[in-house]
Amino acid sequence: MITVVGIGADGWDSLSAEARRALEAAEVLMGSARQLDLVPASPAERVTWPSPLLPALPGLMERYAGRAVCVLASGDPMFYGIGSTLVRLLGAARVRVIPHLSSLSLACARLGWPVEQVDVVSLVGRPAAVLNAAILPGRRVLVLGGVPSFVAGMVTGLGYGPSPMTVLSDLGAASESVQAATAGTWAGDSAPALTVIAVECVAGPGAEPLPRVPGLPDAAFEHDGQLTKREVRAVSLARLAPLPGELLWDVGAGAGSIAIEWMRSHPSNTAVAIESRADRAAAVRRNAERLGVPTLRVVGGRAPAALEGLPTPDAVFVGGGATVPGMLETCWAALRPGGRLVVNAVTVESESVLAGWYARLGGDLVRLAVQRASPVGGFTGWRAAMPVTVWSITREDEP
Repeated sequence: MITVVGIGADGWDSLSAEARRALEAAEVLMGSARQLDLVPASPAERVTWPSPLLPALPGLMERYAGRAVCVLASGDPMFYGIGSTLVRLLGAARVRVIPHLSSLSLACARLGWPVEQVDVVSLVGRPAAVLNAAILPGRRVLVLGGVPSFVAGMVTGLGYGPSPMTVLSDLGAASESVQAATAGTWAGDSAPALTVIAVECVAGPGAEPLPRVPGLPDAAFEHDGQLTKREVRAVSLARLAPLPGELLWDVGAGAGSIAIEWMRSHPSNTAVAIESRADRAAAVRRNAERLGVPTLRVVGGRAPAALEGLPTPDAVFVGGGATVPGMLETCWAALRPGGRLVVNAVTVESESVLAGWYARLGGDLVRLAVQRASPVGGFTGWRAAMPVTVWSITREDEP
């Protein structure tokens, strides 16, 4: 059994009796140098975390197996902490967690913010671009692990320079401090390392708020014309029906719009974008970063061969290539029961393929025709886009 003890910046004095007993009984204490310095001297062997930690963690746990190990964590170990990592590694039955107040709770208490109304973004070990999706008008955002000047620059670059920004440092310690300014006027970094950055998002003149619902403007994406257009994209994503924590394959990703909007629908969603052209794959990566989902995985190669070895999807979108031999067979076979397949077609030949699959398996087959207003001389008329046929089906049997 591994015991994980949350400890605050004020150290030993605020620990519960249960936490103190666990630390006093430990044969091995693990943590960062700063955390270990907060605990009084004891006979326990002290192990300072190596860097990088995650690759070394399984070996450390194995090396000290059979001994009373106590791991120190900042605040609540299950809030973006080592407790969550150890549970994933060892299983909940082998990890005992004694939490402390989290930095989220302390920050919200100081600011007077209701915790349930706050968005939290951790930049610890994650690309900074994840912040892009969280900055929206009227939202309150807490940023963990960020450098204040860097966060201020990102917020200002998104057009939210007027946003009040508060940096709370050493929360709970005697040295606790608060600095405040707007993102656009933030100057320098004099804050200690242990900081929480609070942002009240106020849109400035250059802000372009992008909603989380499917159907972002086509102009939100860098593309060369190979893009699932806004109205068709909204329908296709509705048929894909993203649920929290699910994985999508976006086959023939083009600009990556389907995969990106899938991931924007919930922070726990993941996606793999498969694109054969290197220039388009590079554009997918840039779009993903700019729109706040930099962890989108991009696979270069031609489907269906490029699909081999990918993790099992919960949904598959095929935006083109329905006529490629083996394409739909491979995508259909990859789905688990309850998985959704959505295929778009714009040519007579690809429509014929979808008609055949629809005849065999059923599902839903619709044709979308979109017309946009445009000038006709001094008047306005309708110009029709190419109609798109959408076949969608949910797998109900065992693959």
